[in-house]
Amino acid sequence: MQVYRMDDGHSIILTTTRRRAQAEALAEKILEQKLAACIQIQKTKSFYSWHEKIERSEEYLLLIKTRTILGSKLSEFIRQNHDYQIPEIVQIPISDGSPEYLSWISAVTDDLSL
Repeated sequence: MQVYRMDDGHSIILTTTRRRAQAEALAEKILEQKLAACIQIQKTKSFYSWHEKIERSEEYLLLIKTRTILGSKLSEFIRQNHDYQIPEIVQIPISDGSPEYLSWISAVTDDLSL
């Protein structure tokens, strides 16, 4: 079985939102713009340092599957459509994966002019 490697150019980008409705709206906008092929949303509890205090909050984590080359475009899109002062935007390269799944990600996001 063929396995894709990191240099094939696929990533998962993470971001969080305060509310489920905001997470879902952001996911739909990202998909409409063809900046990703798939987005999963999970409820999570975050602990973080903010203004010299330890904070904790319920958030919604978006796991955004995309091509690595779209990372900066997707990051800018998240910044423009997010209500956090400093939104989490973390890109993690996919080092291995199902060839069919990674090909699907490429196919769904391939018609963008970069």
